[in-house]
Amino acid sequence: GKRRRLNTSVLCDSDESEDSDILVRKVFAKRHCIMDEDESSEEQQPDKTCPTENVSTNRKQKVFAKLKELARQRATRRSCSSENCEDSNGEAEIEKEPLCHLPLTPPEDSESDSDSMKDFIVEEEEDDDDDDNTEHVKSENQPQQKELNTSNSELLACYVPYLSRCDHYVHFKRIVKAFLINAIDDTFLSSLYDGTRQKKYAQDMLLSLHYLDDRFIQPRLENLISRSRWKERYKERVDCYPDVRIILKNPKNISCQACELNRYCKFNVLLSGKLYNSRTLEADDFMSDDKQVLKVGMVCANRTRIYHNLKHFKYKLYVDCSSITNLDGVEDEPVKDTVERLFSQLEDSGWIQKRYNDLEDYMNDADSFQEEK
Repeated sequence: GKRRRLNTSVLCDSDESEDSDILVRKVFAKRHCIMDEDESSEEQQPDKTCPTENVSTNRKQKVFAKLKELARQRATRRSCSSENCEDSNGEAEIEKEPLCHLPLTPPEDSESDSDSMKDFIVEEEEDDDDDDNTEHVKSENQPQQKELNTSNSELLACYVPYLSRCDHYVHFKRIVKAFLINAIDDTFLSSLYDGTRQKKYAQDMLLSLHYLDDRFIQPRLENLISRSRWKERYKERVDCYPDVRIILKNPKNISCQACELNRYCKFNVLLSGKLYNSRTLEADDFMSDDKQVLKVGMVCANRTRIYHNLKHFKYKLYVDCSSITNLDGVEDEPVKDTVERLFSQLEDSGWIQKRYNDLEDYMNDADSFQEEK
């Protein structure tokens, strides 16, 4: 037979006060399901709930249980405990508060950890009388903090010997004085590097030499090489010859002998000079008249000039100091007095400052050199 549509009506009282008129709302239901007035009736009838709701609630419960377990594991891993939290509201706090707000106190079960930290924990007293003594305690702790800072700086100076707070110009003057000494006594630099000399002035000079090599020159040389297309053979040639001349010639469309790329090469790089030791600066007379002439492009020529100035600056400075000591006509004078007298003359005439300015110009050229297109 045909289905009949049941027009059942449900009367719902309004939530207004008792004095007001009762409003009646008429609802036409298309299904056999009857909506009760009491909202609690839904909870009392679990059999009539939708199955999808049961699945979603079970899934939420599983996710919440996993989150609770994860929070407990993280709290245990961080040695954190929630002593002040009750079990009834623990679940709500895990949902609302992030894990980073958990108290960072050790758990009560770890007795060994708490016993091992007793010597380092200072308990705070909550008495009002202690607030008056805080300023006195702070004044007593200030000299202790100064002593700790002093000891830290001494430890840094001991374990990190190359860490120095001296001015760059102070380092440069030490290097000039060391070169003057070595120009008179050619074993001075070798004795510095092998650790024979342990006096304060000798250690300061060695520190300044390392500072010049490791902080001023070498990082810039590596930067110039890393951004270039130089071949290793060309770099070794520039490293070996302390003298260089870059001469402008007629351009030719050939392969550059520095990067081996086709360029309009219009510069000749003339390399010459004696090979020398990078530490002791002692020159080698083997093949002293050897020369190399290389045809390069404009970019490689500019890079060669900047690289060569920095690479051989220390050796050129030592050669100049040696020529100054050779021109000095005073004989039968102690080495210390001779060095102090020559150093004072160079400083008063501005020669040391001029060479230091040259070093700064070379470093600025290396820092501002653009990459090869």
